[in-house]
Amino acid sequence: MKKKTCIIAVSVLLLMGCDSKQTQMVVSALPIEVAKPVVKNVTLTRDYPGYLTSANSLDIVGQVNGTLLSKNYVSGARVKKGQLLFVVDPTLYENAVKQAQAALKTAQANLVYARSNYERMKEAIKSDAVSRIQFVQAESNVETCEAAVSNAEAALKTAKVQLGHCYIRSPMDGVADLAEYSDGAYISGEGSPVKLTTVYQNDKLYSYFDISDNQYLAFELLRAADTKIPEAEHAVTLRVGTDGSKTWQGKLNYLSPSFSLTTGTMRLRAELDNPDGVLKPGLYVSVTLPYATAEKAVLVDNASIGTDQLGKFLYVVNDSNVVSSRPIEIGQLLDGNMRIVTSGLSPEERYVTKALMKVRQGMKIEPIEK
Repeated sequence: MKKKTCIIAVSVLLLMGCDSKQTQMVVSALPIEVAKPVVKNVTLTRDYPGYLTSANSLDIVGQVNGTLLSKNYVSGARVKKGQLLFVVDPTLYENAVKQAQAALKTAQANLVYARSNYERMKEAIKSDAVSRIQFVQAESNVETCEAAVSNAEAALKTAKVQLGHCYIRSPMDGVADLAEYSDGAYISGEGSPVKLTTVYQNDKLYSYFDISDNQYLAFELLRAADTKIPEAEHAVTLRVGTDGSKTWQGKLNYLSPSFSLTTGTMRLRAELDNPDGVLKPGLYVSVTLPYATAEKAVLVDNASIGTDQLGKFLYVVNDSNVVSSRPIEIGQLLDGNMRIVTSGLSPEERYVTKALMKVRQGMKIEPIEK
C-alpha cells in the first residue's frame, strides 16, 4: 500500500513539474512591440555655430559744427527712410548760403557788363575806334567773369550742402540706436564727421558660419550650390537658444571664394527675413546645413537603440520570434526621433521598439507589429 502511495506521489510531482515548465514557456513569450525599419530618401544635415548681423547698418554722423538743437526720434524705435533724426543749429550755414547767393548775383552782374562791353569792342575794332589790346582785354574780362560765376555757383552749392547737413535724416528704414549726444551739446563735424547714432536694418538678417575644407569636399549639395549662389536658394534652418525649439528658415546666399590658410575653413552666409524684429544682431544661432541626400535610408526609432561596451545594438527578431542582439552602425538623427542605421539591419528585418529591459539574447517573444 505504501509502495502504491509513493508511486502516486511521484507521478503527481512529475505532472506538476511538466505543468510548471509549460507555464514557464508560456510566460516567457512576452508580448513585445516590434517594427520594420522605415525606408525612404532623406536629406543629410549638419549643425554649425553661427551669429547674426544686420543686413545693413549705417552710422549717422554730423558733418558740420554747431549746437545740437534737437533729437527727433525715440531710441530703439523704428525709423523711416528720410525721417528727420537730428537738427544742428543752422544759423551759421544759413548766413553762408545768403552770402554765396549775393556773391553769385555780383558775379552774374559783372558778367553781363563784361559781355556788353565785349560786344561794343567787337564793333569798334572794325573801324579802328579802339586798339587791339583794348579788344583783347574786353575778351579776357568776359572769360574772367564767366569763371567767377562758375566759382560763385559752386560756392552756393557747397553752402547749401552744408546747410542740408544741419538737418540729419535716416538714409533707410530701420531701428535707431541711442544718441551719442544730448540736446544742447556742441559737435565739431566739419574737420572729421562725428557719430551721432546708428540705424540697423533688422527686417533682414545675415548669419555667418564656417565649415572645414574636408567637409566642403564631402558635401554634395554644397558643392552643387557653389556655382549657383546667389541665384540658387539653398535652404538652411536656424535655431536660437539652448533647446533650439524655435526655428527660422533662411537661404544660403554666399560662399567665400577661398579657404583661410590659418584655420582651413570657409566662410558661409545665410540670409533670413525678420519682419517682426524678434531676432537681433549679435545673437548666436545654430545653423542646420543640408549637405547630401541618402537614397533608401534605413530608419529606426532612436529609443530602440541600445548601447553596450561594444557600441550600438538593436534587438532583432527572426522568423521564429526569437530575439538576438545585433551590433549596428548609426548615422544622423532626424526630426521625429528617427535614426539612420548605416549598417547591421536590412529593411525586411524586425526589431524590438520598446521594453528593451525585458528582452534578452535568445528569448522567444510574442511580437506585436506596430
